[in-house]
Amino acid sequence: MTRSQQEPAHGADDATMMRIGQAIMLHRAGDREEARNRLTALWAEAEDSGHLFHRCTIAHYLADTQDDPAEELRWDLRALSAAEALTGERARWPEHRRAVRSLYPALHLSLASDHARLGDEAAARRELGRARGSLAVLADDPHGERLREEIERLAGRLTGGPGPGGYARD
Repeated sequence: MTRSQQEPAHGADDATMMRIGQAIMLHRAGDREEARNRLTALWAEAEDSGHLFHRCTIAHYLADTQDDPAEELRWDLRALSAAEALTGERARWPEHRRAVRSLYPALHLSLASDHARLGDEAAARRELGRARGSLAVLADDPHGERLREEIERLAGRLTGGPGPGGYARD
């Protein structure tokens, strides 16, 4: 894969990330369908460009817009696949390598949650362990704290007891 396929110029990168951010804001505001439509269009563009960081980010957030848990799992697996492809030499921009490393806890938490919803507790526990194992990359900030809390809540549900925040197993 050539550099131009892998990573566009920073200006194009910034414009795409802005469009991804707009779709995420739509989803968070409750417009799941429009967010899914925009992210799907962005996915098609990212597939054509081969830009792995965009593919990872889009797939990660596109998973959250799915109605079917199996489809959500498929998108989360695509996000993880793009993240894994981006590690090492294929990511030439250091900020992408750092950003992808910081996505791993959320990627593995998402996969754990997907597996739990689909009734595969062994796979959910495996992914939860991977999420915990990647927490060191997170800053001690509200985002990092929220992910740590979500991991512990899911762990509580998987063990059948209440997790932090009073969540009990579904």
